[in-house]
Amino acid sequence: MLDDNVLVCEPDGPLLRSDRDALDLIGEAGVRGATWVAVPAERFHDDFFTLSTGVAGEIAQKFVNYRLGLAIVGDISRFTEASSALRAWVLESNRGNHIRFVRNLGELAAPRS
Repeated sequence: MLDDNVLVCEPDGPLLRSDRDALDLIGEAGVRGATWVAVPAERFHDDFFTLSTGVAGEIAQKFVNYRLGLAIVGDISRFTEASSALRAWVLESNRGNHIRFVRNLGELAAPRS
């Protein structure tokens, strides 16, 4: 799927807790000419995975506004098992072209059917 330049974030960086944190990554992606940003799931504050907080929507919207793809990379099953709304959002996001939830970078690069 991805022939584009992907900024791959390290797992030990700062937590993403707000749209301001997303803007930092968006800025870095712009400097590097990336069109996608792959962020390990553990870099997201737990509020991201609780949709009622609005954090996921704010962060996702920033990436969409700047026309960058956002890939959440890793196992988020503990969150999806607890929330049917999150499960639905993950499924819907993975059908689109802006936000992807993947288990690993190989899955992000694999062609989608």
